[in-house]
Amino acid sequence: MLTPQTIPPPCCPLQLPPSSTTVLKALLPLLLTPFFLSLDQLYHPHLKPLKSSVPLCSPSRPLSYCYRSTSESSAFFSTRFFDCSLLVPLHPEFPLAIIDPFVTSILSITKSFRMCGIFGYINYLVEKDRRYIIDTLINGLSRLEYRGYDSAGIAIDGDKENEVFAYKEVGKVAKLKQLIDEAKPDPNATFVSHAGISHTRWATHGQPSRVNCHPHRSDPTFRFTVVHNGIITNYKELKALLESKGEVFETETDTECIAKLAKYIYDQNPAIDFTTLTKSVIAELEGAFGLLLKSVHYPHEVMAARKGSPLVIDDGTPVPAEFFLSSDPSAIVEHTKKVLYLEDDDIAHIHEGQLNIHRAGKSGGASAIRSIQTLELELQEIMKGKFDHFMQKEIFEQPESVVNTMRGRLDATNKKVTLGGLRQYLSTIRRCRRIIFIACGTSYHSCMAVRGIFEELTEIPIAVELASDFLDRQAPVFRDDTCVFVSQSGETADSLMALKYCLERGALTVGIVNVVGSSISLLTHCGVHINAGPEIGVASTKAYTSQFVALVMFALSLSEDRASKAKRREDIMDGLTRISDQFKQILQQDQAIKAMCSKFFHNQKSLLLLGRGNQFATALEGALKIKEISYLHCEAVMSGELKHGVLALVDENLPIIMILTRDEIFKKSLNAYQQVVARGGRPIVICNEADEEFKNEKCEKIEMPTTIDCLQGLLNVIPLQLIAYWLAIAENLNVDFPRNLAKSVTVE
Repeated sequence: MLTPQTIPPPCCPLQLPPSSTTVLKALLPLLLTPFFLSLDQLYHPHLKPLKSSVPLCSPSRPLSYCYRSTSESSAFFSTRFFDCSLLVPLHPEFPLAIIDPFVTSILSITKSFRMCGIFGYINYLVEKDRRYIIDTLINGLSRLEYRGYDSAGIAIDGDKENEVFAYKEVGKVAKLKQLIDEAKPDPNATFVSHAGISHTRWATHGQPSRVNCHPHRSDPTFRFTVVHNGIITNYKELKALLESKGEVFETETDTECIAKLAKYIYDQNPAIDFTTLTKSVIAELEGAFGLLLKSVHYPHEVMAARKGSPLVIDDGTPVPAEFFLSSDPSAIVEHTKKVLYLEDDDIAHIHEGQLNIHRAGKSGGASAIRSIQTLELELQEIMKGKFDHFMQKEIFEQPESVVNTMRGRLDATNKKVTLGGLRQYLSTIRRCRRIIFIACGTSYHSCMAVRGIFEELTEIPIAVELASDFLDRQAPVFRDDTCVFVSQSGETADSLMALKYCLERGALTVGIVNVVGSSISLLTHCGVHINAGPEIGVASTKAYTSQFVALVMFALSLSEDRASKAKRREDIMDGLTRISDQFKQILQQDQAIKAMCSKFFHNQKSLLLLGRGNQFATALEGALKIKEISYLHCEAVMSGELKHGVLALVDENLPIIMILTRDEIFKKSLNAYQQVVARGGRPIVICNEADEEFKNEKCEKIEMPTTIDCLQGLLNVIPLQLIAYWLAIAENLNVDFPRNLAKSVTVE
């Protein structure tokens, strides 16, 4: 750790430990390469190395760390452990303590870039009122929402000279706007020139909170204000050094160091210009970042710097000028199509209606030249790519999202599964008396889908509970139970209440979530991050398949000590390696499914979906998608229950979808098919490719690739997602945001 020492003049770099700097520079390219990076460690954003032991690694095994959470916000427990694996073989004598201060930060870099958003607006000699400025910044942030975030904030000029108004809020951009409206800044105040910056944050250092949210300030008077994407890997050294000089830190973030360092350098040399000051600040920062910096000492000016994290700026011509800056072109395209992209080590200075680009590490000289590029796509196209809706995009992202879920965890060659977030607890879970899965909606269906394979591989009693019903019944929970909470957002109110209920009763809790730093990930003892990426559409698609895969890997990890299950485990792992390619194969039927929807479901008011065994969960999930997106009543029925009442509904007019892929109970499922046909029904059959059973049948078929029985539901759900999508499109409905529904259900 760097000891406090006298800071040299502003233009001289701080003297950091050469060993740590060298190691960091050597490892950074590897750690930013997806092949080398296991995302298990991203399940929890607040990690520090255990000081009790420093493990060494050999060329034949990965470098491993064990971390303890630095956040003890929960009253229910005191420690949580997560194991983080970096696939970086090192020499056995390599002293890991050298890179100790940097590991936690580096592990989160890639995630931080994707999940954070920057937007800035500068007007020069263009009179704008405060309402317009705020609306522009808020609208820019809303264009970045699809990236995923947990809090948002803006900084604008105040009513007096050298005054800054900053507004920060946890949650959605809409909540930030509500906060600003409640603060009632004068909306009619006009500014001939003005600089405003804003940010959406995904927590990496410090909990999601107002104080940790960007923008960050150098002092209570906001002499310097910064928004920042990425990770400052040497922030601990900078913080210690600045604290020794009397600076008082308000937050847990690395970003605050940037603002306070700028203030310190300015105090040493008040005559310094903004560009030189920024270069001096950047020279002290290690890691990768993109940032915007504004100051009351340099009114109406903004500095932008890039090192590894993207920044785009519009050309701002002619004077009088407006400039828009962002980490993503989707926030700029509605204002201009002419932009330039900053390169690594670029420092852009916007002042007096001009844009000058300087290079970090170079003093003086002419402004660097960057070519102006034209954004060809419209706003929505940039956000959604070639797709018309987020839901459609997310359906087609599933071949990649399931690979991300398995990356760094499934070693198909050596037939091994490593879930770092669970490793310390696997032996405890194996000894538990039962495993209770608790979830809502789609997450509940993913638990239902894997119940059979958990029972088969682990031979532990399994219960699957709806969180709301579990609470209503006050179901008995014991200290030797393991309670698994599955949630895309990690904020589902019913699941959180059930989690607290289980913690109070002493059960071991496991979280399976998609959102880093969410409440469930913080409150559970251990867990797995599914790495599905941001999911914007309210109807969950890729999160379902990633949850399915993560849960199957959980079952494989629990059963690795059972020799009798070895062959079955290997077959499942082989099946998982083929899933991505099979997804791509199924998605090629998209247009055929669209045509089928137009032919069979036009003007229908009700639909039956039949499945049995593992496929009943698939039917439940498909029915939910159809209901929530197309508003068509759809009921999932277990095929074995058909003759116990539901058969009375069957006639030639009722649309029926039957899932009839091959498994051990295929003949029983086929019996239900024969009953439907005998009553004049015309079922649409989801079956395996070239299945001889349906070769001569006149029914409509959707053919699926064949995989191992416990994974077949992963494939079978894809056509049901497409059916739901095309039914909604046919009715001209809002696919991404269906009526009365929200992506994250945070109220009971």
